[in-house]
Amino acid sequence: MVWDPHQYLAFAGHRLRPALDLLARIPDKGQKKIVDLGCGPGTVTTFLTDRWPDADVLGLDSSEEMLAKAGEAAPNARFEVADIGEWEPSEPVDLIYTNAALHWLPDHQDLFPKLFSHLKPGGILAVQIPRNFSRPSHISVAEAAKDGPWEATLAPMIKPPPTHAPNVYYDILAPLAGELDIWETNYIQALEGDNPVAEWTKGTWLRPFLDALDEPDKSGFEQAYRKRIAAAYPKQENGKTLLPFLRLFIVAGKPE
Repeated sequence: MVWDPHQYLAFAGHRLRPALDLLARIPDKGQKKIVDLGCGPGTVTTFLTDRWPDADVLGLDSSEEMLAKAGEAAPNARFEVADIGEWEPSEPVDLIYTNAALHWLPDHQDLFPKLFSHLKPGGILAVQIPRNFSRPSHISVAEAAKDGPWEATLAPMIKPPPTHAPNVYYDILAPLAGELDIWETNYIQALEGDNPVAEWTKGTWLRPFLDALDEPDKSGFEQAYRKRIAAAYPKQENGKTLLPFLRLFIVAGKPE
């Protein structure tokens, strides 16, 4: 999948808010080694370097396009191209911060304990993942994928929701964590523009489906999706469109 930083950052303010809500709940323990796992364009990495100016902050992402932006956004951090699902540090770290990235990876029952094992005693795993996959913004991707000549290409890409209910993550992490804080927030986002929910998902969940197609199927599939989204998310009286978006947060501390 080829990421488009410009498309992703079109809603930068709305995407940043949950990232900062997660950051605000992380206790300050004088962290010295911090990893921003799936850092994207570095929008949040710069807040990590601001909060812990003496720390070694490393941003990891698989997208060179995103990291090109990240270097500009957070000049006081280091960045490396990496498969975040396979990443292993050379030594344990104080904080693994990961915002809107782990839903791209499978097998969370194995992934979360693996990430937790990379922490020093007293270290913290801080996670934000979207949980909007049962709502029209994401269901409509699968519906449109099955409704056209592109079905043979796209149908195999349709998978079950990649994230789980909060109790699943509690059961995974409770035996490992000394402190565990899990919560969900449903953000009611007021978006501007023509069919903005379709533009939102075009920067994330819709991206791999579009990348799998050539013209004219790419345009046809996108229009089929946009038609569904325009009906599911009508404009309000003031011309804005409301996108309720559910996100799950985890702050897990490793025992000292």
